[in-house]
Amino acid sequence: MSDGSSKPAFSAARLFDRAGGPRIMGILNVTPDSFSDGGRFAAVENAVAHARAMAEEGADVIDIGGESTRPGYQAVDAEEEIRRVVPAIRAVRVAVDTPISIDTMKAKVAAAALEAGAEIVNDVWGLQRDPDIARVAAEHGAPVVVMHHRTEVDPALDIVEDMKRFLGRSVEIAQKAGIPDAAIALDPGVGFGKTIPQNLIAIRRVDALVAMGFPVLLGTSRKSLIGHILERRPEERVFGTVATSVLGWRQGAVMFRVHDVRANRDALLVAQAILDA
Repeated sequence: MSDGSSKPAFSAARLFDRAGGPRIMGILNVTPDSFSDGGRFAAVENAVAHARAMAEEGADVIDIGGESTRPGYQAVDAEEEIRRVVPAIRAVRVAVDTPISIDTMKAKVAAAALEAGAEIVNDVWGLQRDPDIARVAAEHGAPVVVMHHRTEVDPALDIVEDMKRFLGRSVEIAQKAGIPDAAIALDPGVGFGKTIPQNLIAIRRVDALVAMGFPVLLGTSRKSLIGHILERRPEERVFGTVATSVLGWRQGAVMFRVHDVRANRDALLVAQAILDA
């Protein structure tokens, strides 16, 4: 256990550097309604135990979220989200040295989380839902992960061009707020506002986002896309997730947001060794 005094210096540039090998962002949902593990880690002691387990399995970041973003999710206000995430962040910060990210689209939640010990802002709306969240991240010196998102699904859309346009705006917002380029990562938003074919293309064309000049995070863990292909429940989608992670690494992604840390990390390290041979 750490008392926080020996916590290693945090560096977004080093964390997002592909030369350091695949990076794993372990998912810690402190929500009652997450699609995969809803309610399991809402209690602080359970959240800490799971964070410790993921850190031991090799997680490079612990991503803590207090509002589900699954299809049909129940929105919560900022106060309720803060009530869920801040105690977990404080407790996890003491228990492990692994950097913590806050999974939120709200500036007020991001500010409270960063003050409690989080170091990264992971926004599923790419800084475009709440105009103050980029400023909050910049004021705290926090890196941001900006995700592509759509309110409506459009099967006729060129999803690669849409991702590039949307994320281009997100980058401009981040830069205008004073967030340095080295502290910005892109996320194609698999499962958000896309058809199944578009989700497959988003994974296949990770390289198009890499070409924008920023590191890419890929989050496919246990998602319905994998369930659609395999006809399996969320907890049975580990191997399908691993396949997407390995292909994402080959296409240039550097970080992978997953529930199953060890399985994805092991597969990615083997893939890295083979591709580097």
